[in-house]
Amino acid sequence: MSDDELIRCGWASARPGPDFELYRDYHDQEWGRPVRDGVALFERMSLEAFQSGLSWLIILRKRENFRRAFAGFDVAQVAGYADADVQRLMADQGIVRNRAKIDATIANARAAAELGSPDELSELLWSFAPPPRPRPADVGQIPSASAESKAMAKELKRRGFRFVGPTTAYALMQATGMVDDHIRDCWVPPAR
Repeated sequence: MSDDELIRCGWASARPGPDFELYRDYHDQEWGRPVRDGVALFERMSLEAFQSGLSWLIILRKRENFRRAFAGFDVAQVAGYADADVQRLMADQGIVRNRAKIDATIANARAAAELGSPDELSELLWSFAPPPRPRPADVGQIPSASAESKAMAKELKRRGFRFVGPTTAYALMQATGMVDDHIRDCWVPPAR
């Protein structure tokens, strides 16, 4: 329970401190809501990759910096990044400066560009969305990966995407509403 008496998923309500509102707002307004826009999906895929091994809160705090650094996650622009851009990104204190993740984001933009259009990226990702299922009773019923996320990761890797293993793919599916992992008692209405 939070200060507004709404029941939320535990990860969104158990964060006392100055970042509580940032986490709560992400949960209430974005997480689990269907995202079909290709640019927004590329952003979420990129941020999930940068989050790997880190707290999601770090990524949320730096989100606007990531958007600025990666041209609003415009696939064509990021696909055209060269060595000078990598050096600029490695020097940017506003983002996570991990060379492998920066390289992966550029490689993923190139792989996404190969699909032809942002709509095709959306179509590809959503093709792995499982049928709707009942919400989990608690976080203990939420997997870290699924058969669908494993299949998604395998296909993305086959197409040249990087930093998209089954766990990252599942987190992407959760964040973009391909699966609904809000707990059963959470106030956020089911969508999709």
